[in-house]
Amino acid sequence: MYRDEGDTASDTVTAVTGTGTGLGSLLVSLQLTDSAFPSGFYTLSHSLEGFAQSGAVDPGSLPLLLEDLLLHGVGPADATALALAHRATAAGDPAAVVRIDEYLLATKLGREMRQASTRTGRQLLDLGQEVFGRSEISDYFDRVVRREAPGTQAVAAGVIYAATGVPVRQAVAADLFAFCVSFAGAALRLRLTDHRTTQTLIRGATPVIEEAVEAALRRELDDVGATVFASDIMSGRHERAEARLFAS
Repeated sequence: MYRDEGDTASDTVTAVTGTGTGLGSLLVSLQLTDSAFPSGFYTLSHSLEGFAQSGAVDPGSLPLLLEDLLLHGVGPADATALALAHRATAAGDPAAVVRIDEYLLATKLGREMRQASTRTGRQLLDLGQEVFGRSEISDYFDRVVRREAPGTQAVAAGVIYAATGVPVRQAVAADLFAFCVSFAGAALRLRLTDHRTTQTLIRGATPVIEEAVEAALRRELDDVGATVFASDIMSGRHERAEARLFAS
């Protein structure tokens, strides 16, 4: 009853890339940043639980911690790798994507952060190939399955965004926004904030996201790496905690 008799392969490409309406890239970004998208981000606190367990963060310092993580953690590391992977995918250079993937993983000091990144990245690629049906995504997922690439979350996102025609600046901004939503959701479950203040936290991060995006787009591979050592310490403590709500 609901079958479209005129559906063709080219129609599918149009739906993914948005060549028909110009909204395709925006809709892809909205889908991937939706907290309901099962990439595994909801299982992560991005070291926030470690800070909370140590009494090193409170509701008043949440915005400052998020700003530091964006500007000195996920921005120089994951966001930069995402931009580089996006460009390499768009250029048809999967070997370069693998190098970026391996480099990013090597900069993650703790086991917990490495595992969180590769688990969510693999899930993202697996689901992305099914949802978007693009060969670039399935080909890179196959490399990850064959253990030819680690499949970090940021690089996986870069591949998917490039394959679906999302511009690189929008892709980086969307992923950083998703990070903020995930961080805020963790703060909510850790009772460091409430639903209303959570939205203020996310909105307050907007200029920081913009700054992190522009910086990420200017960096090269040698620049990839975080310098939030307190986060690494909290993550290391979190690995050994007797009770944990989050995977990171």
